Amino acid sequence: MKKKLPLILFLVIASSAFSQRKSELFAEIDTLKTRISEVEQELAKARREISSANAEAETLKAENITLRDANATLLSNMSNFSELSKQNSDNVDRAMEALARKERQLSGINDMISANDSTAIVSLTRIKQTLGENAKVGVEGGIVVISNSITALFDSDTSSELTEEGKTWLAGVASVIKTNPNFKAEVEGLNITGEYGPTYNQVAAVASALVTTLEVPAESINVTAKDGNFKEGINIKLQPDYKGFYAKAKESTKGN
Repeated sequence: MKKKLPLILFLVIASSAFSQRKSELFAEIDTLKTRISEVEQELAKARREISSANAEAETLKAENITLRDANATLLSNMSNFSELSKQNSDNVDRAMEALARKERQLSGINDMISANDSTAIVSLTRIKQTLGENAKVGVEGGIVVISNSITALFDSDTSSELTEEGKTWLAGVASVIKTNPNFKAEVEGLNITGEYGPTYNQVAAVASALVTTLEVPAESINVTAKDGNFKEGINIKLQPDYKGFYAKAKESTKGN
């Protein structure tokens, strides 16, 4: 019995030590499980944060692409605007140049019109010197009008034979026409009866005397007969050479 007691004691101690060690192992296992759980929770949290960070990164990437595209569009629009602005500026410059040309053209035409008017006024003075201060001479719209009555020229309304007074008057008119080659002459007969035959014969007689007797160029003479609106008589109208005037105006337009 005494020999077995140490063995029993050893077994008891060993059993007690084993039980204690087992309890410690279980405690360590529980601690490890707790740590594993905590680690898994931290890992899950880290994964969530990584996922959120990745989502934010994708969002920022998409926004960056959008901003880059918007910036490219803005630069393109600025380039287009600059080009359009340049084109508009060029168009304005061309319009201003065209306007300046038109102003020069109009200025040239106005100068020619003023020159014609001035010529008519100067001619009026010379015509009065030629025909006498009592001559019926006036200017209407740049046209010099020399007038005389039917009685003074033909004695009667139906006659087409010039009187001596009429011939003298026509000689002065012929001198005026020939000394003003820049004007075209028109013999105008005014009628108040509505019977234009005698009036036309009188106008023709005046024109014939100017051309055949007084040697006025035929191309410088036109003849008309019309209603005088309660006035009758013969008018010699000296008007600018409108054909030449428009030719000069056309050349002025081309030159500018």
